[in-house]
Amino acid sequence: MIDTARLAEWMDERGLPGKGAPLEAIYLSGGTQNEIYKLVRDDFTSVIRIPPKGAPADRDNGIMREWRIIQGLEGTDVPHTAAVAACEDTSVLGRSFYLMGYVDGWSPMDHRDGWPAPFDTDLGARAGLAYQLAEGIALLSKVDWKAQGLQDLGRPDGFHDRQVDRWTRFFERIKAREIEGMDIATKWLQNHRPLDYVPGLMHGDYQFANVMYEHGAPAKLAALVDWEMGTVGDPKLDLGWMLMNWPEDTSSNEDSAVSYVDLSGMPSRSQMLSHYSEVSGRQVDDIDYYLVLARWKLAIVLEQGFQRAGDDVKLQSYGPVIVNLMKSAADLAESTDYRG
Repeated sequence: MIDTARLAEWMDERGLPGKGAPLEAIYLSGGTQNEIYKLVRDDFTSVIRIPPKGAPADRDNGIMREWRIIQGLEGTDVPHTAAVAACEDTSVLGRSFYLMGYVDGWSPMDHRDGWPAPFDTDLGARAGLAYQLAEGIALLSKVDWKAQGLQDLGRPDGFHDRQVDRWTRFFERIKAREIEGMDIATKWLQNHRPLDYVPGLMHGDYQFANVMYEHGAPAKLAALVDWEMGTVGDPKLDLGWMLMNWPEDTSSNEDSAVSYVDLSGMPSRSQMLSHYSEVSGRQVDDIDYYLVLARWKLAIVLEQGFQRAGDDVKLQSYGPVIVNLMKSAADLAESTDYRG
């Protein structure tokens, strides 16, 4: 729980609104990496993002990295939460933290049982959710990251070489089983590259789970959120990540059920690619490279959780998902016409 008295004192020292008024902290969500609370003080509302006490020590650095990205988005066209204030002094609340603007919107993660009205019945409006999702990373890819002070956020040179090498070594450290298709996908990635590589700001885990929308129709993104994996690298990996399981035919009940949200009535993968390309100005002819990379990488990331599953039913469920992801990466590597 947040020490609201100490936090209020710190907020007063920073000259934030509501000085002298009581501060209420309302728990929103949390896990092993971060906890999120809504802060209400008089008529000033914000959100605090802070690692839990038991989180690894490097999460303090991660929090400040997220803060830099949010600051770097100020003045851009990317929908984002406002940067309010940050604190690296762990004597205040025990961990580094930052305050961001409160977004009055909704998350698809709060509606897994079905889209909220009018998107539940109006398929035309629902399509807008997808186009807005694609537009979010298209706009992100256009951010002048050097001008926004993020030139040292990542190491864009050699990004693709490091992706394959880093995650291959990671898998070898945690390896407890063979995963069918991994050798095929790995070798293909080692021997292929994008048609072009234009470094840019990327989210790192871009999907419906990490965006918020404004209330009502037409669909409009309110903010991209959860920047734990944000870096300067290849923005089109965000595109591959978003589309790795996106069907070409979203009218097929079987194909549209591959996601944790209902994709029926959504644009096809080709339509999503066209919209991204139009907004971002980037070519998408090499999308198969990014789809193979995204599936291969996610399979390896999830494998760590699966190996540590124990009695955790959720982590145990990763087992067949990982196998399917790696198989689909290998199948695409063997069937694609892409020769980059």
